Amino acid sequence: MVSKGFATCLWFDGQAEEAANHYVSIFKDSKLGRVGRYSDAGPGPVGEVLFVQFEANGQRFMALNGGPEFTFNESISFQIFCSDQDELDYYWSSLSEGGSEVACGWLKDKYGVSWQVVPDGLIEMISDPDPEKAKRTTEAMRSMVKFDIAALQRAYAGE
Repeated sequence: MVSKGFATCLWFDGQAEEAANHYVSIFKDSKLGRVGRYSDAGPGPVGEVLFVQFEANGQRFMALNGGPEFTFNESISFQIFCSDQDELDYYWSSLSEGGSEVACGWLKDKYGVSWQVVPDGLIEMISDPDPEKAKRTTEAMRSMVKFDIAALQRAYAGE
């Protein structure tokens, strides 16, 4: 059966099931779906996980055990828009655990997937028609690793 719409396929090297469970544990509106296993047609060992379908925050994904040929890089990232500092802190700590904090709201999780944990309204602030507001907010943003929403709002207001 073919489904309409889009799903993101994430390529792992033997960690597909672990990663799918990890993401489902972090995001609300999440659930595991079909698990496909290698058959005697290969290329992996019979019975081992080939893929896991899952939804995270209402988005469809497939975690694929494709092997070591490809790895994640920063050219693709997932943005999480957060309504307040508690939500931002939750996603930041959950996703950066075992991974690395980068800069300007970016992090890599323990699987190497890049995420941007962003406060609601940031895009509007850094693109404000008032060039001074946009500049102050952008400068504050660029000085941060994890975003501090109150500090961004103070910079925007000129405080």
